[in-house]
Amino acid sequence: MPPRKHEQRHAPRIILNTTTIVEVIGQREAQLHPNLAVVYERVKPSSELIGQKFSGQIRDLSTNGAFINGRPLPLLSRVAFTFDLQGFGPVETIAWTLWRRSADCEIPREVGEPVVLAAGFGVLFEAISLDARQAIAALVHRVAPKN
Repeated sequence: MPPRKHEQRHAPRIILNTTTIVEVIGQREAQLHPNLAVVYERVKPSSELIGQKFSGQIRDLSTNGAFINGRPLPLLSRVAFTFDLQGFGPVETIAWTLWRRSADCEIPREVGEPVVLAAGFGVLFEAISLDARQAIAALVHRVAPKN
């Protein structure tokens, strides 16, 4: 596949290799008024692996989320993890697993070596400090290749 000339993702990202420990956390059940309970729907997060911790490598990062190379967690797992951000320090976040790659995968190219995609999962940040999000945006702006 020829390289793309323009990034198709909504948020620019940078490539990292930062170690983290991911903890699967649950979502507290909301007690709703009975009138609301009959019309309210919410996606049920995965309850598998709650309380377990796994090591991983943050491989790319944007202001919206990250890809973590490691054990592919169930979709809609709610996770907490901390990582060090260059020039900022420790960042604490809560995120949701929105996609996963169950095993390493190799994509052939017409010219050159194949692209190897690592097993892991993509997360969307639910909670991250505004200061950390701004620091990520500044770092991405400085480091990310311009299209």
